[in-house]
Amino acid sequence: SADDIDKLVSNVEMAIQNSLEREVTSMRIGELVMDELKKIDDVAYVRFASVYRQFTDVNTFVEEVNKLLKK
Repeated sequence: SADDIDKLVSNVEMAIQNSLEREVTSMRIGELVMDELKKIDDVAYVRFASVYRQFTDVNTFVEEVNKLLKK
């Protein structure tokens, strides 16, 4: 929902602000987004992770899904 997305963005922004780092890499932002997506929507997480982490084969994709199933 729109509220979930707003909360995700707020959580990512807060984590960045609380980090006290002068510069935050896009890699760090991507990791924060994945952490937040994992909390609210497993499918959205896997979709984002597959592009962000550039899964190169089906096995890598399946490994990530298996990690979700184990939690």
